[in-house]
Amino acid sequence: MLALLLVLAQAPGDWPVYGRDPGGSRFSPLTQITRDNVARLQVAWTYHTGEPDMAAMSHRPPALEVTPLVVDGLMYISTPAGSIIALDPSTGVERWRFDAGVNPHRGYSDFASRGVTFWRDARAAAGTPCARRIFAATIDARLVALDAASGKPCAGFGSAGVVDLRAGLRVPPLEFVFYEVTSPPAVVGDLVITGSAVADNTTFAPASGEVRAFDARSGALKWTFDPVPQDAADPAYRTWQGGSARYTGAANVWSVIVADPARDLVFLPTSSPAPDYYGGMRLGDNRYANAIVALRASTGRVVWHFQSVHHDLWDYDNAAPPALATVVQNGVRIPAVIQTGKSAMLYVFDRRTGKPIFPIEERAVPASSVPGEIASPTQPFTTVTPPLSPLRYSAADAWGPTPEAQAACRTILSALRNEGPFTPPSFQGTLAVPGNIGGAHWGGVAIDEGRALAVVPVNTVPAMVQLFLAEGFNGDSMRREDAQRGLTDFEYTRMRGTPYVMRRRLILGPTGLPCTPPPFGALVAVSLSTGTILWNVPLGTMGETPNLGSPNLGGPIVTAGGLVFIGATLDRGFRAFDVETGRELWKAALPAGAPATPLTYDAAGGGGAFGAGDAIVAFALPAR
Repeated sequence: MLALLLVLAQAPGDWPVYGRDPGGSRFSPLTQITRDNVARLQVAWTYHTGEPDMAAMSHRPPALEVTPLVVDGLMYISTPAGSIIALDPSTGVERWRFDAGVNPHRGYSDFASRGVTFWRDARAAAGTPCARRIFAATIDARLVALDAASGKPCAGFGSAGVVDLRAGLRVPPLEFVFYEVTSPPAVVGDLVITGSAVADNTTFAPASGEVRAFDARSGALKWTFDPVPQDAADPAYRTWQGGSARYTGAANVWSVIVADPARDLVFLPTSSPAPDYYGGMRLGDNRYANAIVALRASTGRVVWHFQSVHHDLWDYDNAAPPALATVVQNGVRIPAVIQTGKSAMLYVFDRRTGKPIFPIEERAVPASSVPGEIASPTQPFTTVTPPLSPLRYSAADAWGPTPEAQAACRTILSALRNEGPFTPPSFQGTLAVPGNIGGAHWGGVAIDEGRALAVVPVNTVPAMVQLFLAEGFNGDSMRREDAQRGLTDFEYTRMRGTPYVMRRRLILGPTGLPCTPPPFGALVAVSLSTGTILWNVPLGTMGETPNLGSPNLGGPIVTAGGLVFIGATLDRGFRAFDVETGRELWKAALPAGAPATPLTYDAAGGGGAFGAGDAIVAFALPAR
């Protein structure tokens, strides 16, 4: 786990929201660090959270994916184990620390924390307790309110400063660890709005994925939105055939919610309904799932929505936060919202109405061969902006660093069902392109509105997914067969309540490198004026060969100094790119990976498969 920062010698300004502004643009107006001097950045300070390595204690190692906030002279961070910490941003010295008492031994499915939320009470006198608050949603699904100056709980919020987010769900979680919160809540006016993370592939009826708004002062529930519609009068309800909306769970918002407070709008990136890879228990399009949903912030009522994947069978969550920007078309300024997804599409809408600014069309896609399943006959594709990563590979595309590795990869690819984008899971085994990590992933986009471009990190590594009849299935025997073939990275899941077991893996060859051509990860810039791709460059590397690119998780930022900063890669690098050309200008080696989003004053975090540790690392230009 690692976080990294770029510290500016002069007053850097605040970064008060996860994406710097409520709309999540991730654009910094600061210009002190430029394309000319970025290579001079050096480590300024390092802070250690002091939490032990909990990899042996948990189902999954904890991931410090935090994007710190910098507000009113303090930096605020959170950890997976429930520590909320305030630091001096110029020195990294700890100012206060609150321990939320998270039990690290419960086996969380996604043991991560991506940050906290700041709120200023316009009714409270300056300097009074909790006039400025830090809201933190813990991995064990509690919403905590703390005084921003002291770190003490706000006694008037919920019960002694805490709201239990498991209380009042339509479908309670079957097990404690099946319902978590990993992303910071959003604030609009006097409301604090939070989603949730529901464990994938466990059952057809896991916890429900309601998004809820609470009074920021008292913690009282103000409204609830369920991405699985419960009102039979809602047209979306009819897209859940057989009344499946009554019991289906998930479709939750585990990513970051963004807002347009002036228009009283919040934008939700919803995920897939349960379970991810078999939809026979929830036939139909499953509207509001796998969508960007615009709600009236004050009421929680739907204003518009767009579904990016119908009847999801590929774990193609809208994992990335939306981003708001102004787009100019034919001299007209249009308030827009940009949404990327694991399917590698980048969509741009008029945020007021949901009308696409660049055209989208429904295209025919393959049918399912699995009994009980009916895949959607079409899926939405952008017609102007090309896919951000490849949507199809064949056995002829097999790649390997040696002839033997290439031949082995060709054998793997040729054995899989492969009929192009959105080929459904199968008994044979299906080549899923992009894989379940994306395409565009939860790292999301950064917007340079002045240059009219969006910068997006992507993965190009496909996955395979296969279904087996659960009756008579012997998982131990299957795993032994896998091990005899040198395949120890398959993930098996019994999708309870369905007839099937699922297994999946990223498609890697015998050398551990992907079976499809490099780059394995890339950074892509898209014009918001024309919809075209402006540049596409490898992001990171694997092994000794340069420019291979790396699988990546974590987001970029853009600065007015003409730079894109991003960590995200497996090679434990933190990089700066020229925003106009994509040329890599600087790289710092890190002690661990950094899968999170930087900020200026700049910070990003890392952990899980990307490395282990507990550090926040700050970079600065040398003193004059």
